[in-house]
Amino acid sequence: MQSILSQSIPLKDVINDLAKELNTPVTQNCSEYSLQIPEIYGEGSITGIDFQHGMGIILYNCTFTKDMEIRFVVDKIHPLKFLFCETGSFVHHFENDKTDLHYADLLENIIVASNQNNGHILQFRGGQKTVINSLEVNRKEYLFTMECEVKSLKKQMEHLFRDETAQTAFYHRGDYCIKMADVFSDMKNFKEGPFLQKLFLESSAFKILILQILQFEDDLKEDKNKSILRRSETKMIQKASSLIDNGISDFDTVKNLAQEVGLNANKLQDGFKSIYGSTVNGYVHNKRLEIANQLLKNSDYSISEIVFMVGLSSKSYFSKIYKDKYGLSPSALRNNNGKKK
Repeated sequence: MQSILSQSIPLKDVINDLAKELNTPVTQNCSEYSLQIPEIYGEGSITGIDFQHGMGIILYNCTFTKDMEIRFVVDKIHPLKFLFCETGSFVHHFENDKTDLHYADLLENIIVASNQNNGHILQFRGGQKTVINSLEVNRKEYLFTMECEVKSLKKQMEHLFRDETAQTAFYHRGDYCIKMADVFSDMKNFKEGPFLQKLFLESSAFKILILQILQFEDDLKEDKNKSILRRSETKMIQKASSLIDNGISDFDTVKNLAQEVGLNANKLQDGFKSIYGSTVNGYVHNKRLEIANQLLKNSDYSISEIVFMVGLSSKSYFSKIYKDKYGLSPSALRNNNGKKK
């Protein structure tokens, strides 16, 4: 396995260290430092941005030709790291323990803090595109401005932030939430000048930290009580929408649909609002009208038959909601098209 080394803490210096190891220049855009991975090692980029209050972010977008490890080894207390795997997978371990490997797959995140002055090792698989967003927090600097407020955190997270002298190692693994995925997407797509870019990225870093803390506290609950929708659970939401699409006449209740796909009802509702911009019942309502509209235009079924086929029992109610959406009644549409009522 190939290896490159950083022996610095400020992210500006981290990027400069890695650039020297890779024999490639560093591009600076105000407080943003970035390197392009040379062709001999693969392709992609690594970018570091320092913010106020001891926070910063490293953005890895890498495809190494061979297995690669990045070693963060310096005789100082290392930042608390929140690592989010957006594409591919990676492995983390502490410098002093090569046997306890922390795996992070697609859409998973890990929280890691080394004890004493032990470093962090990140391993990338050769030939695999890997996108990692790493939020870094210098706890001593952060606590300087948040000493009073941090006591409101749950006990385990409060201890993690208060451990500014790194007495205890910490590791936690979970799936990151769908709202966090939206933040990462917005960070990529925001293209403005350096002033607005810095403000936007710094506000995004705080938003990520907020969502991560909320998710960590949610992770500690029993499965039935968890309320935050993980990014990996979107497949269950998509399965639910497919069940509705393909069995609109059989739709019963949100509770039963949630049980069928393996989510609680609150998570199912949150997922539909996030992905489709609607509650489950709102999605069902719109889908019934879409299917009915196509059947009215393209089939010879009677209106009464279509009402039954989309899972409704009242022809008058169907006529009302159809007219509300499309501006004319089903009978008027059929008259216009010369089809039977």
